[in-house]
Amino acid sequence: MKHPEIMRRRLRNTRLSGTPFGSPEEAVRWHGAMQAQDYGPAKWSLGQRTDRLVDEDMDRAFDEGAILRTHALRPTWHFIAGDDFRWVLALTGPRVHRQVEPRLRQLGLDARTLARCEALIGSLLEGGDHLVRSEIAEALDQAGIDRSGQRLPYILLHCELEGLICSGRLAGKQHTFALVDERAPSRGTFDRDAALVELVRRYLNSHGPATVKDLRWWSGLTMADIKTALDALGSEVQTETLEDMTLFSVAADPGRPPPLQRAHLLQMLDEAFVGYTESRHFGDARADDARAAWAERGMPAGIVLLRGRVAGHWRRTIQRSVVAVELLLYENPAPVDARAMESAARRLGRFLGLAATMSVSTI
Repeated sequence: MKHPEIMRRRLRNTRLSGTPFGSPEEAVRWHGAMQAQDYGPAKWSLGQRTDRLVDEDMDRAFDEGAILRTHALRPTWHFIAGDDFRWVLALTGPRVHRQVEPRLRQLGLDARTLARCEALIGSLLEGGDHLVRSEIAEALDQAGIDRSGQRLPYILLHCELEGLICSGRLAGKQHTFALVDERAPSRGTFDRDAALVELVRRYLNSHGPATVKDLRWWSGLTMADIKTALDALGSEVQTETLEDMTLFSVAADPGRPPPLQRAHLLQMLDEAFVGYTESRHFGDARADDARAAWAERGMPAGIVLLRGRVAGHWRRTIQRSVVAVELLLYENPAPVDARAMESAARRLGRFLGLAATMSVSTI
C-alpha cells in the first residue's frame, strides 16, 4: 500500500473528499468527537465536510444543542453530538480528570472548595439559565470563593468533567455555560464496555488507517482499553504494515477512494492532522516543515493541503464584507493548482457569507 493511497482513504473517511455529510451534527457524530479549541476555525472544519453548510447553520445547531462543546478526550475543547454527549464524557472524562488533578492541587482547589463551586454553579444555571463566564465569576466573588488567576478556568473544567455543565447558547460572540441535565438529558444506563468499543469503531471509521499510538493520543484511552476494544471488534478491523507501522482500519470496503485532486484550506487543529500523532503527515515530503510551522511564531497556522500533500500555510483576516485569505506556499503553484486554491478560498467565503480575496507568496 502506497502513501497516496493511505491519504486518499483518510480524506475519504473524514469526508474531506467523497460524499459530504447532511448536517453538522452528523459530521460530529461520525467522528465521535472533534477538537474545537477555537470555535470559529472548528466551525470551518465542519463546513468543509457538510453539504451547503454555512456559518449561521453551525451556530444554530450549536444553540439548539445538536452539538455541544466541552472538555473531553484530552484536556481541551471538543465538539460532541448532543445524543452522544453523556456516554463519551463518561468514558473519557475520568482519564482527563486524573490528568488535571495535579494542577487543581497546585491552585489550592481542594475537594471541599470544588464541591461548593459545583453547588453554586448548579443552582445558578437551574431553570434553563445560560450564563457567560463573567457572570459565573461574579457569583463566585459574591460567595467569597477565590477565582483569581487560573482558578476560574479550572473550576469550570472540573464542573465539565463532573458532567455538571457544558456549552449553552451563544450570547452574541460570547460562549455560555448550561446544565448538562438540561442540554443532554440522560438516555439510560452507561455501559462502559459498549462505549469503549463504539468510540474505537468511530475513530477507525473516520480516521483510519491509523496506528494504535494515533488512537491512544486522540482518545486518551489506555493501551489496555484499546486492546480490549480491538479484540471485541475482531473481524470488523483489518491491519496493514507500511514503514514498520501497523495501520488499523475498518474491514468493510466502501469502494475506491476519490482521487486527490482538490485543494483544502485546513485549520491547524483539523481532525486530518490533530487526529494523529505517530502517523501525522504520513509519507509527506513536507512533514518536517509542517511540524516546524506549528512552533514558529508569525507563520500562518492553517495548512494548505494540495492533492493530499502539505503545500504551505494560510491565514484568514475577516473584514466588513470580505475575508482575505493569505497563502504562504513552499513553491510557486502551477496554474491548475492556483485555480484549485482559489476555489478553496471562495468556498471559505461562501461559508462565511463574505466575498473572498486571495494572495500568494512563497517561503
